[in-house]
Amino acid sequence: MKNKYIISIDLGGTNLRIALVDKDLQIKDRFVLCTPVFTTKQSLISAVVSSINKIISTNHLTKSDVLGIGLGLPGPIDYKNGIVHFFPNIPGWKNVLLKDNLETKLGIKVFVDNDAKVMTLAESRIGAARGAKHVVCVTLGTGVGGGLILDGKLFRASTNATGELGHIPINETGPKCNCGGIACLEAYIGNKRILQQAEKIFKKKITLEQLSALARKGNLNAIKIWKDVGRILGVALSGVVNLLSPDCIVIGGGVANAGKVLFDQVRETILERAMSVQAKHVKIYKAALGKDAGLIGAAILVREGV
Repeated sequence: MKNKYIISIDLGGTNLRIALVDKDLQIKDRFVLCTPVFTTKQSLISAVVSSINKIISTNHLTKSDVLGIGLGLPGPIDYKNGIVHFFPNIPGWKNVLLKDNLETKLGIKVFVDNDAKVMTLAESRIGAARGAKHVVCVTLGTGVGGGLILDGKLFRASTNATGELGHIPINETGPKCNCGGIACLEAYIGNKRILQQAEKIFKKKITLEQLSALARKGNLNAIKIWKDVGRILGVALSGVVNLLSPDCIVIGGGVANAGKVLFDQVRETILERAMSVQAKHVKIYKAALGKDAGLIGAAILVREGV
């Protein structure tokens, strides 16, 4: 990898984040675009291509200096063939051959995967779960996603549709999830649901950051909301712990910023609900890499894929 760089892209519903990453996974340059301004499939792909060309030229590189391009995106993705089946808020985005499209336009090797899996790679290689062989990662935000590291390798299965922790049903009946399922974990602890509960109690609009700040100041209503989230998450993770007996669970995303009140409740619930041997073995960590996890993970996707 002498004199080789990786271009990482974290493509979400809000921002398109791009970075130039060196062989030691250090971010050397970066910039951000606002995703919602791209209203068509072609305009978004064109923005990705122009962003890649821009970061190459502004750093006085040529395409031969680039080992590969890694992208993390939300939703179901065929990793092997680089097909993005769906992308939120972009009309006409269905089963897009993103890998082939970008490789044809750029002449650089491209790797595409689900953003939660990309975050899982980052946290397991250089983040909170570094050194662990069996890892479960959970991302808590608008949706609830996840990824699995088993025997040190990212687990994909035949469909690459692994790690969908947000769509574990936790009740026989309950609210309908965006996926069409009933009583999915995400329907109980996604951002929207948490804020709905908070607004009922506080009788006004409130952000997750404000709710977390209130809990840290000792507000009993805010503490109860976060404990309820931790308990529900802990119940779902207890089943995962019983099934996989991971060394650790890494929790990231905006909801994880609730901090101690959330994590203590998750740990307590797992100790109560999971089988004793597995429950005592597993460690619960907050994700260490923050917003850079997607960019670093995309670089690892390339480094381990070439």
